Amino acid sequence: MAELTDDPLVEEQPEIPEILPLLPIRDSVYFPHSIFPLFVGRDKSVRALEEARSQDRYILLVAQKQMAIDDPAPEDIYEVGTVAEVMQVLNLPDGTVRVMLEGQSRVRITEYLQTEPFFRVRVEVLAEVEERTVEVEALMRSVIAQFQQVVELGKEIPPEALVQVVNIDEPGRLADTVIPYLRLKPDQRQELLETVDVRDRLDKLNFILKKESEILEIQRNIRNKVEKEMGDTQREFILREQLKAIQQELGERDDRSSEIEEYREKIQKAVMPEEVNERALKELDRLEKMPFQAPEGVVVRTYLDWLTSLPWSVSTEETLEIRTAQATLDEDHYGLAKVKERILEFLAVRKLAKEMRGPILCFVGPPGVGKTSIGKSIARALGRKFIRISLGGVRDEAEIRGHRRTYIGALPGRILQGIKTAGSNNPVFMLDEIDKLGMDFRGDPSAALLEALDPEQNNAFSDHYLEVPFNLTNVMFITTANLLDPIPAALKDRMEVIQFPGYIEDEKQAIAKGFLVPKQLKENGITGEHLTFTDAALLRVIREYTRESGVRNLEREVATICRKVAKEVASDKTDLVAVDDEDVKTFLGPRRHHFGRAEEKDEIGAATGLVYTEFGGDIVSIEATLMKFHELKLTLTGQLGDVMKESAMAALSYVRSRSRLLDFEDEFFDRMEIHVHVPAGAVPKDGPSAGITMATALASAVTKRPIKKDVAMTGEITLRGKVLPVGGVKEKVLAAHRAGMKIIILPQENERDVEEIAQNVRDDLKFHFVDHMDQVLPLAMQESPRASPAYAASSGRA
Repeated sequence: MAELTDDPLVEEQPEIPEILPLLPIRDSVYFPHSIFPLFVGRDKSVRALEEARSQDRYILLVAQKQMAIDDPAPEDIYEVGTVAEVMQVLNLPDGTVRVMLEGQSRVRITEYLQTEPFFRVRVEVLAEVEERTVEVEALMRSVIAQFQQVVELGKEIPPEALVQVVNIDEPGRLADTVIPYLRLKPDQRQELLETVDVRDRLDKLNFILKKESEILEIQRNIRNKVEKEMGDTQREFILREQLKAIQQELGERDDRSSEIEEYREKIQKAVMPEEVNERALKELDRLEKMPFQAPEGVVVRTYLDWLTSLPWSVSTEETLEIRTAQATLDEDHYGLAKVKERILEFLAVRKLAKEMRGPILCFVGPPGVGKTSIGKSIARALGRKFIRISLGGVRDEAEIRGHRRTYIGALPGRILQGIKTAGSNNPVFMLDEIDKLGMDFRGDPSAALLEALDPEQNNAFSDHYLEVPFNLTNVMFITTANLLDPIPAALKDRMEVIQFPGYIEDEKQAIAKGFLVPKQLKENGITGEHLTFTDAALLRVIREYTRESGVRNLEREVATICRKVAKEVASDKTDLVAVDDEDVKTFLGPRRHHFGRAEEKDEIGAATGLVYTEFGGDIVSIEATLMKFHELKLTLTGQLGDVMKESAMAALSYVRSRSRLLDFEDEFFDRMEIHVHVPAGAVPKDGPSAGITMATALASAVTKRPIKKDVAMTGEITLRGKVLPVGGVKEKVLAAHRAGMKIIILPQENERDVEEIAQNVRDDLKFHFVDHMDQVLPLAMQESPRASPAYAASSGRA
């Protein structure tokens, strides 16, 4: 083959550093000899760009093997890339960076020097050796000709690109300039980038351009054919319009007229408010005047379908018999007295005053206590339809109020969709998990709910899609939440909050006997002739195998026992299985949870406190001990929170201030280390309610007087020894009763809370209500010969 020159020409390369920061490219491959913009958003990429700017402004661009990987490792990145020079950098408001780069030369990664906080690599430059042979010259001319044909056939490549390509005389630069204009996959671009031999690169490029020109030629033929068919369609449309005019002259009806009449009948039957009716007729007139195949016609038809399908004047007849409603609620749920009472109050007012707004209730409580299921029971008791939507994870305002009709596929929001599904304008509408609403750039769904859940505004609720008012006054909205704090204040103010405190042991036991056991027997295909539970067995399952406020785990454990018995029944063993407390371990294995128990004997420095957790009440033994030290030191252990630590300090200060009352010297604590421990050490604890318990334990440790084993207490303490009220009294007292305590010491202001406790529990316990710590010590500790006469003057009031 003849050659144009005998000496190869080595293309001059810029001075490239040996070590460079690396920027992985997700969806493209960049080539030398071109200037291009790049948007950088990933943290590693931004750091690599900053490093390049602070050094010699060179950065290595290498494509990822898989676009979906957000944080690529070295093995996810190709070896060959392009070194680019940073020309201009612009920081955008959304946090991304727009950078203008100029490709310089090909390099190969030889070593990764670091991967954090950005990639830094060692590279070697892939120098291109170009031999201007006759074959190379022919390939260059072919590439230019093919590229010219692609530009002429397609509309995507600007004509200026052809001028630029025609004036390039270097083979390698020619190939690298043409490639970015072509629609290639990233792996095809990477293959061309890795082709260092210029002749091979031109050969591959020539083949790609040939194929692209053939595709464009076929596309042009298809386009010409479609344009001809469109002309035929327009002709057909004109003929159909003429046919319609002839049919009207002859008195014949066509399908279009039938459709318009059908919509007109639907509008009449819907009995809409006057404003909405006018809007519907206006949209119908628009539809009638539109060409039959107009794209806007689909939007108008969908809009009219929604308007006519909503229950503007359709209501469900309510059941206003209070006794029947109460029986229905009691049949479905045990306990929940406050919720049932509120529903019966609504029914009573509804019966006496025909016109009233529907209440907006918010049920707040831990999982599994029946918030969602009682909504269904309320609907059944009222004789209304029930609709439930879950708001957990909803972040788009349009989910609540719908999309504007300008968007393709727009629909009304979830509220009106639920009303349509119910087919009634007075359903019980449950908005589940309202505390888990999100918020992002698409809007705040909680703000969109303000209008729907405001009794003063929801008589004209406006959906973005319908753009006409819908009356939600008759809808009974019920929302549920696990926590009250995440709900915005404005939304919380519009709702009547009803707390679900969680079930106590007696309630769980009754629910298991009356609801869970029969349900699981039925679901597992067995009957009471195959399996029975004693009260002791259910109580043991509740105490030792579940730890929850609701009954979901309890139902799972009951189901486990039922399945094991069902297995025996399926094996033709038909004997009755009576599960007693001793049999529970056989079915469920070793106990999983331990509840507090009363101390076996009176002890010094160990006081029993009452605590409230998300699973209910429990007792805890607070221990205090004294050791000689060179100074006063207070050590607190047991994963105590800041509030509880401060309570311990207040308790210590109180004990030190009562040196005469407790009969010890003022300098007693000057050389003493006090250690207070609250088991269990692995469980975080906080709150002020253990104040009087810690003070009692410290006083016992100082005076060496044992604390009575059957006394439990709770209350916040101040520096002056005052006892302040606490929460969770009902659950705490039940835990004390379960643990075998006999005497309960409570703050004076919590006396009203004891009324909520069952009478049988109150009969078994002796309550002392105190307002000062001086009253607590004589009640909790045994008498001692060292005791001051001041003790005789202090006593609690039972």
